[in-house]
This record gives sequence, structure tokens and C-alpha cells, in this order.
Amino acid sequence: MAMEEKKQPIVIKRIVKHGGHHGGAWKIAFADFAIAMMAFFLLLWILGFTDDLQKAAISEYFQNPSAAMGISPTPPHPTEGQGVSPSVIDFEGAIDMHRAEEIAQELDRERLENLKEVLEEAMEQSQALEPFKDQLLLDITPEGLRIQIVDRENRPMFALGSSQLMNYSTDILRELGAIINQVPNKISITGHTDARPFIRANYSNWELSADRANAARRAMLAGGMEEGKVGRVVGLGSTVLFDRENPENPINRRISIIVMNQATEASILKEASVEYRGDQPLPFTP
Repeated sequence: MAMEEKKQPIVIKRIVKHGGHHGGAWKIAFADFAIAMMAFFLLLWILGFTDDLQKAAISEYFQNPSAAMGISPTPPHPTEGQGVSPSVIDFEGAIDMHRAEEIAQELDRERLENLKEVLEEAMEQSQALEPFKDQLLLDITPEGLRIQIVDRENRPMFALGSSQLMNYSTDILRELGAIINQVPNKISITGHTDARPFIRANYSNWELSADRANAARRAMLAGGMEEGKVGRVVGLGSTVLFDRENPENPINRRISIIVMNQATEASILKEASVEYRGDQPLPFTP
């Protein structure tokens, strides 16, 4: 009996370990960190577009905040008649739209210059383009990247007096269509003829140049170019000669393809957005 009274109760402790799950607190911390970093880099980006006066005005605003947005009680550089007007700190336009347009234009120009390099490289390596590289003229114009395919003596693009493409001309245009399709820019296709009069009833160099431009469009589409990339197809007859000194030079017979920059594309879209009702042109509101 005495031995039983001396026995002590045995307490067994079991430690329960949770396998690797720590709740969702880390997600909140990571989200806070990501937002803070985004705000920091956005601040750096905005400061990169501000001049010294604007930076001083921002500094003064946070040192002496006022109820009116962008208006400080004291000027950053005390001079007679000078204060900090809302126009100095334009929070609504903190991301300068003019600067944004300049950046977009620079990117657009770089894209076209890169496309020009790709085409020049293709002219050296492509089996379809290399034999005719002397008939492919590339240059950057105010409208965009211009690709001119010109006739040479004994090597025309089209059958004489016709809009029927020669086999090698079709290959050239299909190859160009596939390459141009790699950029988002729209294109303009223009047909040109020389100054020799076209002898055919109710058919002139105007119709011929327009038909040839459309034939070039169809060949480029067959090469894989999207139909929506075509912004304009026109025929100018012999009004814009390549060789003005010799109006009958074969080089005047050509197809001009312009990979349009944003400004040219916007201008064309503006022209196309005019809806005519009778004789009165009315602005079209999409």
C-alpha cells in the first residue's frame, strides 16, 4: 500500500510539428514590398522628366503644404513677382504627354530603322531578293520607311502595258509581305508609271498605276501579310517621276511601299474618318 502511494503520475508531452505552412502573412509582406518598389521607380521616372524649377517647387510644397494642390505659400526662389503657380507643378500632367509622344516617336523610328536593316540583310541572303537588290531602294522619309521596287531595262516588274506581275516580281513582293508583317505599322502602296502615253480607249497611266498597286497588294497578302495592314492603295500615273530629267526612263515605272510611321498613319485615319452626306463633309465620330 505504501509503495502504491509513492508512485508519481507520468505526464507525456507530445509536440505537434506543422509541416511547412506558415499562413499567408508572407504574401501581404511581399505585396507591400512590390507596391513600394513600384512607387519608388515611378517616382524616379517622373523626376527624370522634371526640370530644376519643378523639383524645387515639389520640395517647397512638401515643406510648406497648402490646401490648394500645387500651390505653395512661399516661392522656391524668392524673387519679385515669382511664385509657384499650379502650372509649375502640374500633377494631372505629371507624366508629360508631349514627352510621352516623343518617346513613342523614337520607338517608332527605331522600329522602322531595324526593319530597314532586316530588309537589307534579306536582300543579301534571300534567294528571292538577292538577284534583284539593285531594283530595291530603301530609305527613311518623313512618312516612314520607303521601299521602292523599280523597273530596269530588260527586267520589268510587270508585263508591258499590263498589271500582270512577272514571276520574279511576285516572289519579291511575297517575301516583302512576310517581312513587313513582323511590325505593327500599316503600309501605303503607290503605283507609278513613266511619261509614255498609254494608247488604249478609256484606260490611261492613271488606271494602270492603280491596277499595278493593287496587284502588288495582292501579292504581298499572298506572302502572309495581314490584310488589315494596308492603309492606302493609290495610283499616281506619271505625276511623281523618279528621274525627272528623263521622264521615259524605266526607273520611273515602280511600286512604292511605305511602312508608315504613327504620324502618317494618324493623318490617313483622319482623312478616312470624314463621312460625306450629300455635298457636305461631316466629321465622323466613332
